[in-house]
Amino acid sequence: MSDRYLDFTNSSFGKTLAGMIGLPTPPRLKRASAPWAAQPLEGKYVLVGSSSGATLAAPLLRALSAAGAALRIIPEHAGLPPLKAAAAELKLSLHGNPAEGVGEARNHALVFDASGLSSPWQLRELYDFMQPVLRGIASNGRILLISRAPESAADIQARTASTALRGFIRSLAKEVGKNGTTANLVEVPTGADTAIDPVLRFFLSEHSAFVDGQVLPLALPQTANVALPGSLEGRIALVTGAARGIGASIAETLAREGAKVIGMDHPSAEGGLGETMAKIGGVGLALDVTAPDAAARIAEEVGKSFGGLDVVVHNAGITRDKMLRNMPPHFWDMVVNINLGAILKINEGLLKQGFNDGARVVCISSIGGIGGNAGQTNYGATKAGVIGYVDGMAATFAKRGGAINAVAPGFIETTMTAAMPFGPREVGRRINSLSQGGLPQDVAETVTFLASPAANAVNGRTLRVCGQNFFGM
Repeated sequence: MSDRYLDFTNSSFGKTLAGMIGLPTPPRLKRASAPWAAQPLEGKYVLVGSSSGATLAAPLLRALSAAGAALRIIPEHAGLPPLKAAAAELKLSLHGNPAEGVGEARNHALVFDASGLSSPWQLRELYDFMQPVLRGIASNGRILLISRAPESAADIQARTASTALRGFIRSLAKEVGKNGTTANLVEVPTGADTAIDPVLRFFLSEHSAFVDGQVLPLALPQTANVALPGSLEGRIALVTGAARGIGASIAETLAREGAKVIGMDHPSAEGGLGETMAKIGGVGLALDVTAPDAAARIAEEVGKSFGGLDVVVHNAGITRDKMLRNMPPHFWDMVVNINLGAILKINEGLLKQGFNDGARVVCISSIGGIGGNAGQTNYGATKAGVIGYVDGMAATFAKRGGAINAVAPGFIETTMTAAMPFGPREVGRRINSLSQGGLPQDVAETVTFLASPAANAVNGRTLRVCGQNFFGM
């Protein structure tokens, strides 16, 4: 469904009127229109800074250079020595940031290596880097902080400073969203420095347009590094609930990146499933996720033609909303069985037979499982359960060289949200830092990134795709 308010406020008259009376003006987001590129930052300027004693300067500059970025620095900044030393070692050129209003191209991204923070007072280096240059960032820009995880800090002062970055990035994201800019934080454990490259490519590209205000802690990679472009070529992927909406978009995006997709949906949706699979050269599987033999049927059908599964996306889900005091038992049972129970049973079966080594699983959670919604105790319980499940199963998948993660969408423009009453629909669209609903593509892009073996340092995590919804963590 079209967002008429967004269209209006981006017109000349609408923008003027909204500014006069103080209404939010949602920006037009630039989304990806092509597969992952070898150099997604080609022709774009990235302003890089660091804290004194930063330890991630070399892998950070290497990743940015490989992605095609033109690197800028603030010459007088206190944290410059680690960057200059790394640039000299890598034989990279660092250019001074032009003064505001000079006329040179604006910075597409601000990237800060905060891995050297040793005390709360040293946070001043982050302020000194960001404060003067925020006004100069391009529309649909990106801000990314790289740090060590607080848990790995040497002492309480360093841990305090590292934890402070989480509040900083969430607050900053709410300031810069007006022009479509997003701000995120990646926490890198010692030993995972080379895992920065694919994560940086995702967060600094148009593939992450609706991922905002997020903190993503990485894990130690269980497998060798893989380049993001082409990493899903020839992989066998199963997507449940693939007939329409978000599931169809996930299937299309996986296929765009080279995966062979098996779309699965309830037999009642077989017609729509066939149409979706025909568009992408996929294979349809009409099967109820709650069928007692669902895992065995999947393994059998996939085994006939493909041998095994490299990717499984658990997207199938329903809502049956009712205040708890009025909720009939079958509403509760349907939601729990489809949204959560089926995931556990299918994965349990496929772990015995059906998954290839290194298989990656992505489960769809929801902002409703984080912030909660009245009338959705059943739905909220299942979506919070998904978050706990992927955290608890991370070690099991890591032992097999794979991973399991979750994506938690916020308000997404689908046929379901289009049927909402006008008032709640408009509120749902505006209560995030980007002042608009996301698109199914936004969820699909994040799912596809997490499905890639290039994201080998992301395991047991839940990444929100909500434009930084104002509710929940």
